[in-house]
Amino acid sequence: MPKNKNAFSLSGRGRAGERGAALDALAAWRRRAVTRAVHAGWRWVQGAGAVTAERPGRLKFGAIGAHTKLAFPQGTVFGEPWIRLGSHCIIGEQVTLTAGLMPDLDLGPDPILRIGNGVVLGRGSHVIADTSVTIGDDCYFGPHVYVTSTNHSYDDPHTPVGKQWPRMEPVEIGPGCWIGTNAVILPGARIGRNVVVAAGAVVRGEVPDHAVVAGAPARVVRRWDAELGWQPPLRTPAPVPIPEGVTSEELCALAELPDETPAG
Repeated sequence: MPKNKNAFSLSGRGRAGERGAALDALAAWRRRAVTRAVHAGWRWVQGAGAVTAERPGRLKFGAIGAHTKLAFPQGTVFGEPWIRLGSHCIIGEQVTLTAGLMPDLDLGPDPILRIGNGVVLGRGSHVIADTSVTIGDDCYFGPHVYVTSTNHSYDDPHTPVGKQWPRMEPVEIGPGCWIGTNAVILPGARIGRNVVVAAGAVVRGEVPDHAVVAGAPARVVRRWDAELGWQPPLRTPAPVPIPEGVTSEELCALAELPDETPAG
C-alpha cells in the first residue's frame, strides 16, 4: 500500500504541475495578446489623430500644404490662423507651435509663423512666435529644439522677471539648415542657408551661410570658403552616394563581403 500511495501522490503532483504549466502558458499568451492589442490600438490612434490638410481636426491653420503631417499626439498649438505650413513637412510628436502671446488674440492680417516646404521638426520641439518667425525650406530639426521670438526682460530689479513685459525680435532660419538636438534659437537670430547648429548650441545674432556653429553662446567653428573649401578642413571624407539602380539586395550582399583593408 505505501507503494501505491506514493505512486498516487507522485501522479497527483505530476498532474498539478502540468495544470500549472498550462495555466502559466495561457497567462503568457494572454499578456502577449493584450500587448499586441494595445500596440495595434495605439497605432490606430496615432493614424486617426494625425493632422493633415485633408484632416485638420480642430486646428484651422492659415495654410497647410499637401503631404504635410502633424504626428499625434500634438503639443500645444494656438494662433493657428497665423501659422502657415508648407508642403511635405513632418511635424513630430509633442511639437508646440504657437502664434501670439496667448490664444484667441487678433494678430492682424499677416502670418506670424511661416514654415517652408520639406521641413522636419523633431519630437518635442517648440516654435514660439510672438512676433515673426520664418523657417526656410528643407530645414531639419532634431528632437527638443527651442525657437522663440520672445525673451524675458529684467530691467526692473524690484519686479519679478516673469511679470515684466518681454522683448520680441523676429527670427529667421534660412533654407537647408540642420538644427541639432536641444539647440536654442533666441530672439533676433538670423541664420543663413545650409547652416549646421550643433546639439545644445544657443544661437543669437547673425550666422553666415554655410557655417557650423556650436557652444553657448554659439560661435562659428567651421565655414565654407569658395576657394579653400571647409576651414578648418573636414576630418572625414564625404559620404559616397549610392549609385542609381543599386537594389537593397545588392547593398546587403556588399555589406557581407569581408573587409580587405590591409592592417596598418
